[in-house]
Amino acid sequence: MKTSLVSLVLALVLPVAAHATVSLAPLFRDHAVLQRDKPVPVWGAAAPGEHVAVSFRGDKAEATAGADGRWAVRLDPLAASADPADLVASGGNVVVIHDVLVGEVWLCSGQSNMQFTVWDTTGTVFRVVNGEKEVAAGNHPLIRQFGVSRVESDKPLDKAEGSWAACTPATVGHFTAVGYFFARDLQQKLGVPIGIINCSWGGSAIEPWLSHETLAGDVRLAYVEQRWRKEVADYPLKAARIQALTQAWLSTSSQARMTSPQAYKDFVTQFPEPKPVPMPDKPYPTAPSKIYNGMLHPLIPYALRGVLWYQGESNAGRPREYRLLFETLIESWRAEFGQGDFPFYWVQLANFNGGDGRATNWAALREAQAEALSLPNTGMAVTIDIGDAKDIHPRNKQEVGRRLALLAKAGTYGFTEDFSGPVFAGAERSGAGMIVSFRFAGGGLTAGGKPLQSFELAGDDRKFHAASASIEGEKVLVSSPEVPNPVAVRYAWRNAPEANLYNGAGLPAAPFRSDRWSD
Repeated sequence: MKTSLVSLVLALVLPVAAHATVSLAPLFRDHAVLQRDKPVPVWGAAAPGEHVAVSFRGDKAEATAGADGRWAVRLDPLAASADPADLVASGGNVVVIHDVLVGEVWLCSGQSNMQFTVWDTTGTVFRVVNGEKEVAAGNHPLIRQFGVSRVESDKPLDKAEGSWAACTPATVGHFTAVGYFFARDLQQKLGVPIGIINCSWGGSAIEPWLSHETLAGDVRLAYVEQRWRKEVADYPLKAARIQALTQAWLSTSSQARMTSPQAYKDFVTQFPEPKPVPMPDKPYPTAPSKIYNGMLHPLIPYALRGVLWYQGESNAGRPREYRLLFETLIESWRAEFGQGDFPFYWVQLANFNGGDGRATNWAALREAQAEALSLPNTGMAVTIDIGDAKDIHPRNKQEVGRRLALLAKAGTYGFTEDFSGPVFAGAERSGAGMIVSFRFAGGGLTAGGKPLQSFELAGDDRKFHAASASIEGEKVLVSSPEVPNPVAVRYAWRNAPEANLYNGAGLPAAPFRSDRWSD
């Protein structure tokens, strides 16, 4: 009888224990920041059919896990609060998330200049100007970062691993520098908690950040996956050819070495060793959709205020493609998160020689970025004046974050802020020169006490020549003795120009060209 009673108890208890499997998506962890003034989706996993209740600050929502074990609820819009509270999910078990705040949440994404940390203790590349001082002063517990672990996947994942960290001198060094300085400026202005989700991968092109459905659904983008499949198919033959060339080079160089040191030096100078063909997807994912699948998809549909984007360096070799890819990314992310046309702000690429400072492929990429401003609720922080021609990772991330914050304060939060430098509005012939007019030139134009740089003129022959330029109020007069009959004008239209045109707010003019000639 005793055995039967025990068996009965176990029969009743064990199924309950087996179904006590409620869990929350990784974004819902201690120290999280939830978006204010919007419905807040909360989701996770449980046993199929398990009833789940979620409560936070007196609000409660319930759901039943589907056959796949997934469940989701939506909390009512929340007021901003810096008072920590618990988020509780309960079913057969109870999960409690501590120290949850409510404020503004921004997704920070892109490649290495977004990944760039305030102070990387493992190397010397990702360290901002005055990094040690920034770390020492980085005591802002109302600013929190969720760092998404870098994961690639062939299929969309449900979970992205990572954790939230409140900003302290012990943690701020690991924060995305651009995101942190943006958040710091914003927090000081708004006085509410700021959450930044760092979803970035150094070296990544834009194609891995787009979903397969997005790429497959647009015939204009069919080439993206077709090109990738061809790269994979061609790799073995390319690698075999390079291996054969390398073997021949080693043999010939060995003979030259035995002849004399000078003969060897002459040989390697004239015939450098063949470079190996990198494997597809190495050293970072290049396959379409792989980063989207592993890192972005698991974040959907977390409630956000908007997105900050810093990427494009890895696409500078194919700038003509970027406009459609970038606009598609903005529109598809907005659709996938399902929160309307939320703000999408990005950093226009800084000056960098890109292998040739006088080349124009980076200029064309910047133009493609600027063209995305045709989409609603977008903004671009111009950084043509604060880059480093010799370093693709400029260290002045403080100013980058500040310029992004200006866009948000004016465009998202309604503050009266100067948020843009001069933007090309038009050019007209004036004698032997051209007069250039601008939007956002209020307060007059300035060149920082130096002659204006990086203006060029061209005539009907479409050959551009360096030109002199002078400020006339809110316009610029451009002329060149080599171009007596100008028809087109350009400014900072090179990979690494010296750009020094500003408005009265000290914000730089965006690079531009009046022509639409192909280079």
